[in-house]
Amino acid sequence: MTDVRLPLRALVPFAAGSVGMGIWVTVPGIFLLYFLTDVLAVPPSVAGLALLLPNVADIVTHPWVGRLSDADLAGTGHRRRAMVVGCVVVLAFVALFAVPSDLHGTTAAIWVSVALVVGNLLYSLYQVSYLATPADLGIGYHERTRLMGYRSVVIIVSVLLAGVAAPLVAGDDPGVGDYTRMALLLGAVMLAAMLVGITGVARLNRAAPGTPAEPGHRGGLLVALRDRQFRALTASYLTVAITMNLVLAGMPYFAEYELGRSSLTTVLIAAFMAPAVLTTPLWVLVARRLGKQRSLLVAQAAFVAASLVLALGAGAGLPLLLAAVAVLGVSFAAMQLMPLSMVPDVIAAVGPNGTASAGSYTGVWTAAEATGGALGPYVYSACLAAGGFVASSAGEHTTQPSGALAAVRYGFTLVPAVLMTIAIVLQRRYTLDEHAHTELTVKQSL
Repeated sequence: MTDVRLPLRALVPFAAGSVGMGIWVTVPGIFLLYFLTDVLAVPPSVAGLALLLPNVADIVTHPWVGRLSDADLAGTGHRRRAMVVGCVVVLAFVALFAVPSDLHGTTAAIWVSVALVVGNLLYSLYQVSYLATPADLGIGYHERTRLMGYRSVVIIVSVLLAGVAAPLVAGDDPGVGDYTRMALLLGAVMLAAMLVGITGVARLNRAAPGTPAEPGHRGGLLVALRDRQFRALTASYLTVAITMNLVLAGMPYFAEYELGRSSLTTVLIAAFMAPAVLTTPLWVLVARRLGKQRSLLVAQAAFVAASLVLALGAGAGLPLLLAAVAVLGVSFAAMQLMPLSMVPDVIAAVGPNGTASAGSYTGVWTAAEATGGALGPYVYSACLAAGGFVASSAGEHTTQPSGALAAVRYGFTLVPAVLMTIAIVLQRRYTLDEHAHTELTVKQSL
């Protein structure tokens, strides 16, 4: 079955499910920290904790959801029941921004934190089963890249559109009501896309059914944690996730306090995401020539170089800074595509029964992704707090001290460069690329 080519009638709706996932990740990732510090007057140290602590639970809940997904597959032959329940995440998404008017400061942070806990659990029910799908299918090394290429294009487009649309819908100098209106509109899009994604999963399962697990096979969390290749890949991806979420959280601050215009947030997002969309199909081709591992390392190195250029700040001129942001976007495309197409390679290398543990693998993987989503804004908020950043309410315009302005710039540039360098070191420990994977598969077939 490894020579199966998946039909577009299954690929397109499957990829469409990523629109909803992209909105959940992007809008809170870019705007929630700023919403807390500059609309709800939450001090940056408190705001960072409000986003970090809810995601600590993900370390436990995501692997647990993965086990549930594996049990569902064994009992029903599919993983779609959890995905249907996960669609309720839309309500939590709206609640994140629909903060009651009498809440400010710490109480507002608690409201957002509780909504984030509920939302993360519901989102994991959808995400874990969705991302286990490529490992469930009877497809080969390059077809996994093709499948995740479609998914990467769609999720990056959704990140671009959500990142650009959100501030436009909220308007200039928005208040809580403006953010609530934005959440309602994007939440409706979210729900529709997630439902379409469920139909795509069903079509893929019919088009390329995988090898069922042998009777009595026991997979689970320990299988994933004992896998050396998976540990190396996950450790690097966790560091990448921290870095990328830090960059997204820092964009509104860099635009307002370094470049001098908050309206440039939309420009930065577009300069980041548009190249990512355009280059994702090219990365699929590059991966065929260089392999996924080397392609990923090239992208990570380019990210470090572009971050150092951004550290020059506004004095370097807007055109050069936008070019550097575009390089970050090109790198981001590879860092979305390659790791997610490498996870099913790792699962396939386990052997014919790897599918039985696919949910556990993706549960650990998405726990790392969620942890990165929490730690990224937290690290940036810690930089702001260390620099003495002053929080404010909607409509207020506070003059920031020089230390806070330095924290805005270097927290957005030098800190990501250091983190991505660590990710490169960790990524080099992964050795299961195409040739090693082919050799292992041949040995297993003998």
